[in-house]
Parts: sequence; C-alpha cells; structure tokens
Amino acid sequence: MKIYTKKGDQGTTQLIGGTRVPKSSLRIESYGTVDELNSYIGLIRDQAISEQFVEQLLEIQDRLFTMGSLLAADPEASKMKLPELFEGDVTNLEQWIDEMDGTLEPMRSFVLPGGHTTVSFCHIARCVCRRAERISVDLNAHQTLDPLLLTYLNRLSDYLFVLSRKLSSDLNATEHPWVARM
Repeated sequence: MKIYTKKGDQGTTQLIGGTRVPKSSLRIESYGTVDELNSYIGLIRDQAISEQFVEQLLEIQDRLFTMGSLLAADPEASKMKLPELFEGDVTNLEQWIDEMDGTLEPMRSFVLPGGHTTVSFCHIARCVCRRAERISVDLNAHQTLDPLLLTYLNRLSDYLFVLSRKLSSDLNATEHPWVARM
C-alpha cells in the first residue's frame, strides 16, 4: 500500500463509501480534530503516570479511532461494517471520573491550567476535545450522527479535566485557583 496516492492534491479526499469531499468539509474537520485529540492523548500516555491511567488512555484512544472511522464514513454510501460506540464506553468514563474525583479535594473555584507538563498536556487535550465536540455538534446539525459520539466527547472532556486534577495531586503540582480581578 502506497502512502501517497496524489488523489488529494486538488483539495479533496475520499470518505469510506467512495464519496469525494473537500478537505475543508465539516466531516473532515470533525475526524481530523478527533485524530489530533488522539495524538495529544498519546502524549499524556507517554508521560510518567500510573499504569492504570495508561490502560484507560489506551482504551480511550481505541474509542477515538472508532469515532474517527464513524466520522470518516459517508452515511449514505458506505456499506462497510464499522466498529461501534456503546453506552458502556460512556459509563467507563463516568466510573473513572468518579473514582478519581473521590480522591480529590472538592473544587472551590476554577483552576488555571498548568503546574506540571503532564497536567498541561491534559488541559490541551481537554480543549482539543471540546473543539472536536463543537465541530461534531455542527456536523450533526447537517448530517445526523450517532448521539453516543457527542455524549462520549462531552464526557471525555470531563474525564480529561478530572485527570488533570488527579495528576496534579499525584505529581504534587500546585493547582492555582482562578481569582477574578474585580
């Protein structure tokens, strides 16, 4: 299989199902942002973190590849059997959030991103996740998506925020509260 095909040289790409679309389309923007998010999650996974979080992040990366394949398919032309998202995938995120949150001091204000490189990577991933969600919501307004895809992205951004707080705690990083200047 060749890496380059030259078919995209004019600014179009092919969806699963054969349909060619502009590389600037919402569908391409959506799965491209999910791919970017997956790369940032790989960066978090490469840090010195607990094996438990490494395993969770690997599972999340698998779900993001599933999501990418769903977004890369033309819903009207694709006949290919694709992997699916399940309610249990969202439930897993919720359980992981609850487990981490149960070990943390309650939040009393917003926190400023930072404190440790690993924590900052979590905040970047959270922001990219929110962008992927916004783009997918926009795409959903034009072409109906599986609602679980939107739910998963929403819950994943929550997971990444709580992971940032948990890693701040584990790494003895200082969480700086945001104090509004009045």
